[in-house]
Amino acid sequence: MVEAFWSSDKVTRLLVALCLGTAFLTSAGAQTYPDRPVRIVVPGKVHRNDAADATHSPVFHQVEGLCVDTNITFSDLKGTLSHAMKALFGADVKTRFFPSFFPFTEPSADVQISCIFCGGTGCRKCKHSGWIELLGCGMVDPAVFASVDEQRVALGRAPAYDFAKVSGFAFGMGVERIAMILHGVSDIGLFYSGDMRFLEQFA
Repeated sequence: MVEAFWSSDKVTRLLVALCLGTAFLTSAGAQTYPDRPVRIVVPGKVHRNDAADATHSPVFHQVEGLCVDTNITFSDLKGTLSHAMKALFGADVKTRFFPSFFPFTEPSADVQISCIFCGGTGCRKCKHSGWIELLGCGMVDPAVFASVDEQRVALGRAPAYDFAKVSGFAFGMGVERIAMILHGVSDIGLFYSGDMRFLEQFA
């Protein structure tokens, strides 16, 4: 995991922090509406300390989702993402989940879809594995709800979350990665190149 802070304004000496994810927006949703179920999807531009190559960029767009309610389980997360992947990539696509680590979820998982190019038999695009890694997800760590309650108390509001009843899941995926798969784009840098011949096909 990476934390990065950038400062470039020498006149005002303000520290400019580039967003590394969209979790702060989904957290704001949980903080604003603690008395009702939360279902929120947030798009945003994020920045990472990644070297640019065909599949990585230091700047990209992310969609993050959060669901908070009573008795939300990992089965709800799997069902939601499996349905979303079928809606995006077709009814025949399969999903599988692998244990992973993300700071605000426990347990956490990486999600892979069956390769839409070879049907799962193995090809160059899926590195002959039959699967394409697409997104990260997990169950919201109870410490996140505790943090939201602490922030509410600091603002003079009552705590809102009963950890014995409330649970939730979160996920995040790169918009460009989905576009690359759906449209056969081989280099993520093309989205930022300013080449109108490439960009106009999506207008």
